[in-house]
Amino acid sequence: MTLDNTIEQAAKVLFNADALLITAGAGLGVDSGLPDFRGDKGFWKDYPPTAKRGLSLIEMANPQWFDRNPKLAWAFYSHLFNLYRNAIPHHGFLQLLEIARSKKSGYFVLTSNVDGQFQKAGYDKDKIAECHGSIHYLQCTTPCCRDIWEAQSLDIKIDEEAFEAIPPLPQCQQCGTIARPNVLMFSDGIWNRERSRKQLERLWGWLNKQEHQKSNLAILEIGAGTSVVTIRLYSEHFAKKYNSTLIRINPREYEVPNGQIAIPLSSAEAIARLSY
Repeated sequence: MTLDNTIEQAAKVLFNADALLITAGAGLGVDSGLPDFRGDKGFWKDYPPTAKRGLSLIEMANPQWFDRNPKLAWAFYSHLFNLYRNAIPHHGFLQLLEIARSKKSGYFVLTSNVDGQFQKAGYDKDKIAECHGSIHYLQCTTPCCRDIWEAQSLDIKIDEEAFEAIPPLPQCQQCGTIARPNVLMFSDGIWNRERSRKQLERLWGWLNKQEHQKSNLAILEIGAGTSVVTIRLYSEHFAKKYNSTLIRINPREYEVPNGQIAIPLSSAEAIARLSY
């Protein structure tokens, strides 16, 4: 089957769907100028100071730094926060939202991205589940409490040469200890998942409603790679459980289970070709 035929097949699936579940990984943001952190070379390209230190993404995105070297930890996350805050969602977000809003049984988004781009693009915040949290929210590093608060006013200066944040650093509103982003890091035993748990509960409720109504559910997965497989596993599980068609958009890692649809294109190009 040619790529044109595959696009046509996928477009028909989307057109005929009563409900749309969008699942998304870091690859979706690449066309907005955001990094997908594919391998150490890609990570070091976006964060040259960490290359000098020989620190990989797995080593850097670790809660231990908020104890060992909070200025380094906040240099990394402040840089990322500003990158995400200043990013403008590419046109594919808007085209996809138009498709999603056309579904009589609605839509829901499940993403491992912590960048808040779906909210910025105008998606209903009550129809988004961020399974790894959001960099736009903070929590205590202890943690002394279960509080999660917005990071809208975050403004941290960075010593670029040393790649360290310049105090004062964000603090817990309750105990005054160093605060951290409310995102799931590697080897993270203190992530406060309460906000994400509530989002996922809304997703499960929506999916159960679609099953009860016998809605024709389509699953559109975009930019979810194999280095962190959370989204791919969710997509495949839902496709099997709800007898739904999975459309996987990924320029490199596009393999799909039998009977599903693979589109080996970037997110923006694929969404543009699927729009109707």
